[in-house]
Amino acid sequence: MQAVDLTRPGERKKLIWAGILGLAALVVLWWALFGFGSSSPSTTQSRATATPAPAQARPRPGTDRPNQAETVSPDIAGLAMIRPIEYEPSSYSAPEAKRNIFAYYVPPPPPARVVSEAPATPTPPPPVLLASVSPSNVFARSADFKLEATGDKFTPATKIYFEGRELPTTYTGPQQLSATVPASMFAAPGSRNVIVRSADNSLYSNPLTVSVAAPPVPNYLYVGIIGEYTRVGDTALVQDKSNKNILSVHRGEPLGGRFRVTSISDKELVLIDTTLKIKHTLAMTEGERNPGNPLTRPTPRVEAEDDEP
Repeated sequence: MQAVDLTRPGERKKLIWAGILGLAALVVLWWALFGFGSSSPSTTQSRATATPAPAQARPRPGTDRPNQAETVSPDIAGLAMIRPIEYEPSSYSAPEAKRNIFAYYVPPPPPARVVSEAPATPTPPPPVLLASVSPSNVFARSADFKLEATGDKFTPATKIYFEGRELPTTYTGPQQLSATVPASMFAAPGSRNVIVRSADNSLYSNPLTVSVAAPPVPNYLYVGIIGEYTRVGDTALVQDKSNKNILSVHRGEPLGGRFRVTSISDKELVLIDTTLKIKHTLAMTEGERNPGNPLTRPTPRVEAEDDEP
């Protein structure tokens, strides 16, 4: 190791500063370990005993020495540091809720699923066309009538079906058919379905309807008869419902311009519609009486031959 040359000024300064720093380090170390007090600090060690000594009683107020400080032994002070903590919680009051705690979120219902249905296959048009029927309006209880169907693509195999019943059909051409409808098929008012088709239903047409209306009825009441009903000249008494007048009519005479009397009896009066050839029967009734009606006049009393004056 090379020796320090003290003759050099720089080396001498380094050596002086090294000594000063070493002395300062020794002073700091002494202060940290022992301090600079006059007496060394005494360390009091406390031992935990099984039964702590009772603490001195505090002086009550009004005694001879009220201001005397309490003296606590070191052992009791150490036990006070390790004794269990008695925690008494204070009453807790929750803050007022800022929202309704009973309200809860209801999720919206899921959107309805749209089921896309395939478009229905269009019904093919009928192979036979039924354009019109004549007549399209008839009266119930009238006589048989001839029904004519007009259209296209008719064949001799196609027939007219009236309310599902096949009629004897006459083939006139590809555009016209005809058939006779019996009176029994339209005796009641309503609508009747008409279609043209073949027996095997390979050829069929669109349906049409024939309207059946109720026939007009006589606006009269049969109220009486005059004479013997077996004679040709018997007279029937009828009452007009509109004006309550009593009319007399003989067999074979017209009544109201549309009906004709065909039979007179003590039970009923038979009329026939001269236009539609429909028969109407009026039963004998008392009619609607009014003060000027002859039917309201009292019948005179007939005295018997043996009555005394």
